Formats: sequence, C-alpha cells, structure tokens
Amino acid sequence: MYNIKNIFPTPVYIAKRDSDLIPKEEKEIEKIIQEGMQKNTGNSSSINSYIFKENLKELKQFCEQQLRIYVKDIINPKKGVDFYITQSWLTLNKPGEHLHSHCHANSIISGVFYVSIPENDKGGITFIDPNFKIREVIKFEQKGFTPWNSTSWYFPVNDNELILFPSWLHHRVDPNENATTDRISIAFNVFVKGVMGETLE
Repeated sequence: MYNIKNIFPTPVYIAKRDSDLIPKEEKEIEKIIQEGMQKNTGNSSSINSYIFKENLKELKQFCEQQLRIYVKDIINPKKGVDFYITQSWLTLNKPGEHLHSHCHANSIISGVFYVSIPENDKGGITFIDPNFKIREVIKFEQKGFTPWNSTSWYFPVNDNELILFPSWLHHRVDPNENATTDRISIAFNVFVKGVMGETLE
C-alpha cells in the first residue's frame, strides 16, 4: 500500500456566474471596444486599462466576491489586509488569433472572465509549470498525462466563467478556431494593502 501526496499545489479557482450579461453590460463592452483597441502579440486589448473603474459595475462585484473567497480559502491571511483590483482590460481574439505565454508582473492574483467563447472554439487557457525547464532536463515519453508528469495543463472555459490564479503562473491561449466570431474576455490584476508580515521588536 502507498500514498501520493501533493505538497506544493498551485491553485486555479474557477467560478461560474449565475446570470448572463445584462443588456447594459453588453452595451458597455461594445463601448470599450469602440473606444479603441491596441494590437498585441497575437491579439488586441483595450486602450483603457482600468475598465472596471467606470464600467461593468455588477460584473466587478461578482469578481470581487469570488476574489474574497479565493483569499479566504487559499491565502488565508491572519491579519487585516485588503486585496483590490488594480488594472482591468478587455482582450479580443479575432479568428486565428491567440495569446502568447506570459505572466502578470506587479500583481499577486490575476483573473480572467470569459464574456464570449465562439462555437467550435476550444478557447481554453493553458497554464505552464514554472519549473518546466528543470523537469525537462530528463524527459520521458509518457503513456498519459497526470498532474505530476505534465509541464502544462489545459482548462476548457465557457461564457460567464471566471478563473483566478497566482499572477506568477505563466499561461497562454490557443488560436480562436471559429472562422467568423471573436473571442472576448476581461482580465484583471489584484494587489494588496494593509499589514503584511510580522512586526519585529
């Protein structure tokens, strides 16, 4: 008899919003896109990097509610600290466009809310093990993939779904496979204020 233990797991938090976008939110998203998009490597993002400041109030509240659960259950801070959303932006993947592998600097937690995943588009998110270069020094051909032998892990996503994860975790998105419809998501970063660490006497 034997046991296998996970000692340093990386949390990926997934929550489904109960309701679809309301007409007001759909109009605000259209307005953000119309105000201007800037071209990135493989996709486009809104020129406005703080869209939650003036738009999508109900959606921001949902993200903040889930963020509080993430902090309580995963970080579990002892002292009074306030985790808050800093930047927030809209990402657009036109047919064939993708999102290159990257992480989010100057942030503790990052989130992606999926507004619209086109039909027949995998549209998921792939996370990359930060230790993959070390783990691939000796590489075996595997019969199948498990959380212990994989250097990346793919999560399918759906409309109105939120994913929260540590900002240091590299991630990418495969090309939009739908020939006519854009993939739309909203990303944001989270930082903290308050008392951190112990007081030295």
